[in-house]
Amino acid sequence: MKIAEIFYSIQGEGVLVGTPSAFVRTSGCNLRCTWCDTPYASWEPEGEDLPLEEILARVTRYRVHYTVVTGGEPMIAPQIAPLTEALRQMGQHVTVETAGTVFAPVDCHLMSISPKLSNSTPFERERGRWAAAHDRLRIQIPVLKRLMGDYEYQLKFVVERAEDLSEINDLVARVRANPQRVVLMPEGTDPEVLRERAMWLVEICKQHGYRFTPRLHIELYGNRRGV
Repeated sequence: MKIAEIFYSIQGEGVLVGTPSAFVRTSGCNLRCTWCDTPYASWEPEGEDLPLEEILARVTRYRVHYTVVTGGEPMIAPQIAPLTEALRQMGQHVTVETAGTVFAPVDCHLMSISPKLSNSTPFERERGRWAAAHDRLRIQIPVLKRLMGDYEYQLKFVVERAEDLSEINDLVARVRANPQRVVLMPEGTDPEVLRERAMWLVEICKQHGYRFTPRLHIELYGNRRGV
């Protein structure tokens, strides 16, 4: 399995924010979000091919109880199901972070689904080379419903502007999501931008009964790898 990085940090987003966790980041993605903050696992995938046993050994060294399998898009990674099964057998609480475009029979405690809004479509990057394919793939209603039906889930949206809310509300209604499991997160990798967007996004969450999440790892460590 091609792995971009394995590291120990705190969960920076979502319902488990602040939880010390091991992170296994697979390399490779089927989307091309314009604001992607991990291009080394998406736009320009890099990493090393590691056997399952080595991945598990590296996680074990951190002596933690929570592991986050992220990407890229981990649901397209070969051996993703055996990896999650092995992590759970080790006694790990497993979170899988996915855009929700592909289903795989993983074994996890929390399915962290982050459907990509239209603000993610790369119309300008590389002269729009990936825009049509990304836009066609980014929302897969049957996959979202299956993931939500089969797993404990959170539905996490990256919000760039207040106008994104209508798109979020429409999708929440289409998949019949529990509002208490809907999480809104400001887009950005600059702490000042995140703080500014957080101020109005918190008010939106209060109005609609959604959860707010910061990007705690950005606030603490900045926009860098391995944190």
